[in-house]
Amino acid sequence: MSRLVQSYVAGSWYTAPDAGTPLLSAVDGSEVARISSTGLDIAGMVAHARAVGGPALAELTFHERAAALKALALTLMAGKEEFYELSTATGATRRDSGVDIDGGFGTLLSYASKARRELPNDTVHLDGPHEQLGKAGTFLGQHVYTSRRGVAVQINAFNFPVWGFLEKLAPAFIAGVPSIVKPASQTAYLTELVFRRIIESGLLPEGSVQLLSGSARDLLDHLGGQDSVAFTGSADTAAMLRVHPRVVAEGVHFNAEADSLNASILGADVEPGSEEFELYVKQLVTEMTVKGGQKCTAIRRALVPSGLVDDVVEAVRGRLSRVVVGAPDAEGVTMGALASIEQRDEVLKALRGLTKSARIVVGDPENFEVVGADRLTGAFLPPILLRCDDKAADEPHDIEAFGPVSTVIGYDGTAELIEFAARGKGSLVASVVTRDAGLARDIVLGLAPFHGRVLVLNRDDARESTGHGSPLPVLVHGGPGRAGGGEELGGIRGVLHHMQRTAVQATPDILTAVGNRWVPGSRRTDDGVHPFRKNLAELRIGDTVVGGPRQVALADIDHFAEFTGDTFYAHTDPDAAAANPLFGGIVAHGYLVVSLAAGLFVEPNPGPVLANFGVDNLRFLTPVKAGDSLTVTLTAKLITPRSSADYGEVRWDAVVANQDGDAVATYDVLTLVAKGASSGGGR
Repeated sequence: MSRLVQSYVAGSWYTAPDAGTPLLSAVDGSEVARISSTGLDIAGMVAHARAVGGPALAELTFHERAAALKALALTLMAGKEEFYELSTATGATRRDSGVDIDGGFGTLLSYASKARRELPNDTVHLDGPHEQLGKAGTFLGQHVYTSRRGVAVQINAFNFPVWGFLEKLAPAFIAGVPSIVKPASQTAYLTELVFRRIIESGLLPEGSVQLLSGSARDLLDHLGGQDSVAFTGSADTAAMLRVHPRVVAEGVHFNAEADSLNASILGADVEPGSEEFELYVKQLVTEMTVKGGQKCTAIRRALVPSGLVDDVVEAVRGRLSRVVVGAPDAEGVTMGALASIEQRDEVLKALRGLTKSARIVVGDPENFEVVGADRLTGAFLPPILLRCDDKAADEPHDIEAFGPVSTVIGYDGTAELIEFAARGKGSLVASVVTRDAGLARDIVLGLAPFHGRVLVLNRDDARESTGHGSPLPVLVHGGPGRAGGGEELGGIRGVLHHMQRTAVQATPDILTAVGNRWVPGSRRTDDGVHPFRKNLAELRIGDTVVGGPRQVALADIDHFAEFTGDTFYAHTDPDAAAANPLFGGIVAHGYLVVSLAAGLFVEPNPGPVLANFGVDNLRFLTPVKAGDSLTVTLTAKLITPRSSADYGEVRWDAVVANQDGDAVATYDVLTLVAKGASSGGGR
């Protein structure tokens, strides 16, 4: 008997006491492993996540969590060949394994990078600017995101045993929420191997990740309002979980990503033989054959202009004739097996339903060649293309064959193709192949309400495009209706999905303390030491310098116009400027105002400030005329140490005012400041 796939629970590996259920190779039907969760303390898993994993993550900032994910991804990538080797048992070719394994590690790296760039080196994230709730500015509101004090349960599908769990784990980990990973049993042996290497790395805090191999049994019974469930799988199972008593009564956060009838559309502007036509056909064949068509994003419906149906079918036939089905590691094989015999039989069952209104035009599920394996003992199918000429037929829009199967459907006009796409009742993704920008707009806007993602493909973006079926970490992955109504990934959006947004109402000083970012109206500190003389350890939020006044002369405006070449009439033509109702005469250039302000607040000697790397949110509020005097107030607004460098980022609030106290310009100044004494200098 082969070994049992283990679970990782409360810091230890757990082996069930019974024989378990056999997990068979998709290639030859041999036993790869067994699986069971008998005797597993599921309540203890949840308690451990809350009591140990959550507090451990809460001690880390977003940047520290990101650093751990990056280190983990690099460690896993260095040893990926053992994952590739085991992946063949799932029926995956090396190309298929790359999509799953490298795609998963790439997702970790993407989240690590986004978190370092877009989140503070803190444990709280501010959602937008503050809101002024009173006239005097002493009562403000600020939306903040904080980590929920629960556990993220991740229930994954069989088709992506590596990427499937890492794409859920990454945003939850960055959000500071511990995860319980529940892989689909069919391919759980590969998930367990990767998970084992994660634990061996020691890079993630204890309790932040646990693995449940086998039946989830009563897992959802132990969840509450601080917990979340992210499910990937069939629409029927998603519907069952959605009405679980704990989800309904306790407010468990539930996200579903279900299989859907994704469509790829050939634009009416495309002609046979064109680059776009070839791109369409190539993409369709790719989505039919990668992972044996076992992708929730695969193309199930190929919508093409009615007059081009024959051309598309023949072009696809030509490409599919070069596909070699067989054992993933056999020479020349380009498409492996489905994940299991049971999955193959499910596809054949769905195919019987589809053929009620469509006919098979390419591929024979009863008679095909398999290289390096036995067709009867392995979970093999050839790529199968159907054609449906009955526009009233429901089956192509209702039945999904989760394998290498797609149906070509002809359409007449943009309105009809949008109607056909919508008949899928909600999909993860649609693609449109066209170079006509106007047509693309009409189709995209027609598709958008029914799809989570829309790809527009043509010769101009083909080289860089990741393709129809590739969810990207920085974009949302999910869709409405049949597709589950949820969203995964999406960069920082995926992180915030695991956090609680709370509106905090308080004084400016309190909001500054809560958010660790200076809010206008809160205290400023001027201790007589110029803030630019303070290193990152010495600088405090609220540290301020006031510079000025500096009078703006007409000669300054004339010189700036001549020196820069900005001779816009408001700065150079008194009569035209006087006629402008906004100015009523010559005014200073906005960038002259900003330049003069820099001269007022800068400390010129070498010191901790290493560089000025930008200005954000610049607004010019009141025109500055010759004779006006400018004063600038610069306040340390946000301090972000970089964990991997000897300096950090400081965001300064800058307000430039005239002699009447009216703000003429506001903006944020961005600088790099040394953590300790600096040998650098200047701005």
